[in-house]
Amino acid sequence: MAQVFETIMLLCFGVSWPFNIAKSLRSRTAKGKSILFECCIIVGYVCGVIGKFISGNITYVIAVYLLDICMVSIDLLLTLRNRRLDRLPEKTEDRT
Repeated sequence: MAQVFETIMLLCFGVSWPFNIAKSLRSRTAKGKSILFECCIIVGYVCGVIGKFISGNITYVIAVYLLDICMVSIDLLLTLRNRRLDRLPEKTEDRT
């Protein structure tokens, strides 16, 4: 039963990431985003996976952890891209 609740927790956390990814793609800005926050989330998920392996409790829940890690990683990459895009106008202004 604990695995069911862990899966529900992961799904509840994970449901927001597709919306963040879509927003990052549309907005093309990193304003309001925190790279440190996204890295902390990834580390937390990785620790959850490691905990599963250490306890020998390797179940379907790991697939949900990996899905969440993938989504947060995609959003992190988009945030890095958007930070670079945010700096582009500054470089253009410096030339004038």
